[in-house]
Amino acid sequence: MADNPVEHTAVVAGVPVDTRHWIGGRRTASPASFADLSPVDGRELARLARGGAAEAGAAVAAASAAFPGWAATSRAERARVLHAVADGVEARLEDLARVETEDNGALLRAHRRSVMPRVAHNFRYFADKALELGEKDFETRGHRNHVSWDPAGPCALVTPWNAPLMLATWKVAPALAAGNTVVLKPAEWSPLTASLLADIAADAGLPPGVLNVLQGYGNEAGAALVSHPCVRRVSFTGSVPTGRSVAAAAAAHLTPVSLELGGKSPLLVFADADLDRAADLAAEQYDNAGQVCLAATRLLVEEGVAEEFTRRLAARAAALVQGDPRAEATGMGPLVHPRQLERVDGFVRRALAAGARAAYGGGRHEELGGLHYRPTLLTGVDQDSEIVQEEVFGPVLTLQTFRTEDEAVELAEGTRFGLAATLVTGDPRRAERVSARLTAGTVWVNCFYVRDLRAPFGGARESGVGREGGTWSFDFYCDVKNTVTAPADGGGHG
Repeated sequence: MADNPVEHTAVVAGVPVDTRHWIGGRRTASPASFADLSPVDGRELARLARGGAAEAGAAVAAASAAFPGWAATSRAERARVLHAVADGVEARLEDLARVETEDNGALLRAHRRSVMPRVAHNFRYFADKALELGEKDFETRGHRNHVSWDPAGPCALVTPWNAPLMLATWKVAPALAAGNTVVLKPAEWSPLTASLLADIAADAGLPPGVLNVLQGYGNEAGAALVSHPCVRRVSFTGSVPTGRSVAAAAAAHLTPVSLELGGKSPLLVFADADLDRAADLAAEQYDNAGQVCLAATRLLVEEGVAEEFTRRLAARAAALVQGDPRAEATGMGPLVHPRQLERVDGFVRRALAAGARAAYGGGRHEELGGLHYRPTLLTGVDQDSEIVQEEVFGPVLTLQTFRTEDEAVELAEGTRFGLAATLVTGDPRRAERVSARLTAGTVWVNCFYVRDLRAPFGGARESGVGREGGTWSFDFYCDVKNTVTAPADGGGHG
């Protein structure tokens, strides 16, 4: 244990952030550390404790020790504490927004107006939803069936860097509301708001060990965490290769996993569509510099309107203001990390070398420098090309054309992913037909990114395993049990 907190505090955007783990209700240092760089200007924001197997073991032990008490806490009391956490998030919304923008480069105005309010909503929604579980019994030949959602145990939650706190609390909130304890391992490229969340949760009265925050690299801290025999649930959001490793590690102990993995989602534009709406929706795919798992990066446009659609989309891309994500006028900030910039640029360079054409963009933003990449649209791409088949996770879209509805569906279905799909059409019957034929966890018709916590979320094929959201989250984070009771006179048989 470190004795001097000042030695382990980084001041980010004027906000003090503790750089140690949060384990068992105490700040814990590690012998090693790692650097966290800001995508805004490349400076080092902090050096954080770098956990490994020892710290992962300590965090799971703390979660295991705290589990019986938290599981025995009434749902109403758990809800009260989680609402207090939400209050704390709202009280520190500006701090959280500023720190997260410095840490992952997403727009400050988005963090203020939508992302951090969603963080608070995650806690409120799942706190209240837990109170509704198991309210309705049912009878079978006079026997009473009572379904209960029992806490499963310590949960390992491994979260991504593109929307750090929102996606972390999407997992943390239902796990805690269900009566579980949690070890959260945030992504090493954007770990700072997870540390602030630990402070907020402690101030709200969450008992020690119920929420633990373990920092470090995925192949060290994360691998040790998801393979721990005392972990009873593993939820992971990230890449397909890492998802496979997580699933394999959890399988050794038959630990249930929820995996939200990559996407290569299509956006289908039919000739009967409102082309302005279609272009607006396509331009939305550059949100967060394209670093969104749900982004519809494959534009599939009916041949007769492709030229006009491309013209309208190019105009919107040209109007997109790139620059400092802290500025109110900025519409697209930098990529998160130098390695991500190299990855995105590598995809584009290989596609151009293979014969693709850049309708606009196609490279780094030379004037801005740093990690800024121009919004890009590539045409002349083949269905089996790398740029069409692999997730880029940057501001890069491809455009292919089709002549018939069947051809559109064939192109849309032509990858190994199945996270989401968007279609734009003026024909309601076509919308129903096409939606029914698409393999995706979410289909948006004439809209994009309309999300509701009551709805299931997850992917098909290599985009993931399982569903979370609404009751589906509790189905995962709980041991669902049915208790069948005979009539009072003891009569009756199954």
